[in-house]
Amino acid sequence: MKETLSRKVFVACNTIFMILLCIVTLYPIWYVVVASLSDPVSLMAHTGILYKPLGFSLEAYSRAMEHPLIMSGYANTLFILVVGVVISLVLTAVGAFFLTRSNVMLKRPISLMILFTMFFNGGMIPFYFAVKDVGLYNSTWSLIIPTAISTFNLMVMKAGFEALPASLEESAKIDGAGHLTVLFRIVIPLALPTVAVMILYYGVGYWNAWFYASIFLQDDAKWPLQLVARQILIVNDSGGVTAGVDSGAQLAISETIKYAVIVITSLPIIVLYPFLQKYFVKGVMIGAVKG
Repeated sequence: MKETLSRKVFVACNTIFMILLCIVTLYPIWYVVVASLSDPVSLMAHTGILYKPLGFSLEAYSRAMEHPLIMSGYANTLFILVVGVVISLVLTAVGAFFLTRSNVMLKRPISLMILFTMFFNGGMIPFYFAVKDVGLYNSTWSLIIPTAISTFNLMVMKAGFEALPASLEESAKIDGAGHLTVLFRIVIPLALPTVAVMILYYGVGYWNAWFYASIFLQDDAKWPLQLVARQILIVNDSGGVTAGVDSGAQLAISETIKYAVIVITSLPIIVLYPFLQKYFVKGVMIGAVKG
């Protein structure tokens, strides 16, 4: 079928718009990367758009890795990420499986009470005292247990479980399978796209967590990586890694260190996302359209 002139104009304009949108979206990321690889003095003297590194240098990364809290922050964040995602997935899966059972008493009131918590909560001060009174203050577990289940993620996983054929569960029960067997050996393997989305959601949440850490953790040795990055980027605490540099170049080096820290803290999630991206749309949309 021959395309009309108006169709060609539309496609051309749409293509140009999308290219410009990609440039506007990706340029800030590109700027941070090339700035972190630039010579500190040359970067401070530069004005305008930055296309490529100015005098290639890895000094910002070497000095950033010398920060006393970077490695401990990485270790803390990895612990929070792995343990937190596992706990959150198990609890969310069990909760979603419970809410999809047809013979549960008071299922609708329970679901409404759970949904209520997504829109209303007791506030920060009661939450702080609750965490403190149960003995989690200044503990890494304060970043995992109190926020282990997200109501939104629970509803997404519930919709994914409801989209599975009920005949599979009925067949399993005929063969003598219990609830846990049905959940972990039938439902979850068939709902892997939804599980992958939950891993991404919870993983990004735990990786970027810094606010509760700033409230509950007094010992900086327990700080996650994002709180360490905040200390460097906002509080401008370089941890003494610019020591031995003359005052004229110290400001320039501290600026490139900030860009390097942004790359260091963001790279793992950026690398992980492409492996989960193919499940992303499918997992979220499962159960969203019925008919």
